Amino acid sequence: MDGYILDQGDGYWVKIDAKQIPETMNIPHGIRYSLTLHEPKGGRILGYDNAHSVKLPHKFKFAGQKFPYDHKHSSSTDKGVPYSFENAHQLITDFFIDVDILLNKLKGN
Repeated sequence: MDGYILDQGDGYWVKIDAKQIPETMNIPHGIRYSLTLHEPKGGRILGYDNAHSVKLPHKFKFAGQKFPYDHKHSSSTDKGVPYSFENAHQLITDFFIDVDILLNKLKGN
């Protein structure tokens, strides 16, 4: 599905980028992905990805803290919140559930 663009109607569209990569400590499942929903003018309004780590809010900083790479963004400015990656099927399912919820809200359905 790498490079797929899917029309969602009314100018909204989804872009899927996913590649199998060697497993690493940060990406133990071996899939680098970016699933994004875009508004008619092209801006990202929802995204799931693992391109960078997400710093969790916390009171105390300490050395050796591991930050999650799998995360989702609920807007173009959202820094991301952790996403619990189970497998590729669940990732696609979770993403499209959020796409449907957001599009129904935006389209007034």
